[in-house]
Amino acid sequence: MDTRASNNREGASRIERLCIDRGLKMTGQRRLIARVLSDSADHPDVEELYRRAVAQDSRISIATVYRTVRLLEEKGILERHDFGGARARYEPTEHGHHHHLIDVDTGRVIEFEEPQHEALAQAIAARLGFELVDHRLELFGRRFPEAKPAPRPGPRRVTPRRTTNGRDAE
Repeated sequence: MDTRASNNREGASRIERLCIDRGLKMTGQRRLIARVLSDSADHPDVEELYRRAVAQDSRISIATVYRTVRLLEEKGILERHDFGGARARYEPTEHGHHHHLIDVDTGRVIEFEEPQHEALAQAIAARLGFELVDHRLELFGRRFPEAKPAPRPGPRRVTPRRTTNGRDAE
């Protein structure tokens, strides 16, 4: 790697480093978008990426964000997800193997790993005569309603029984 490329790599975000490693020219706006993506703990869509980027540099356009995201996806740096809601959402491809649980009410995405699922996926592929090379699991769910506490038993209220003559029974 030449000195200029290695100098550009120092202090770069993880997505910037992936871009540099894949030979992409890093303009100031691409660097900003890469940093916003690297700093994202969620799975933003392009509109959300734009909102975050424009908060840091008001000169960036939505078209630039769309073009950059498409380029990063083509270069294998970003992975596109369709979690419902009519908008694609993105995360870095080097994020490690994991799965997603999507809250259908809020759109929140929860990442998880489950060794039992991994073993089951391998076993199913083998049973059907395949070597598993990749897989993806996306679960869509709704939180259980909050459990309401059971009513606490209070003092028992006793209503006296009345006899036919109107007096209290004993």
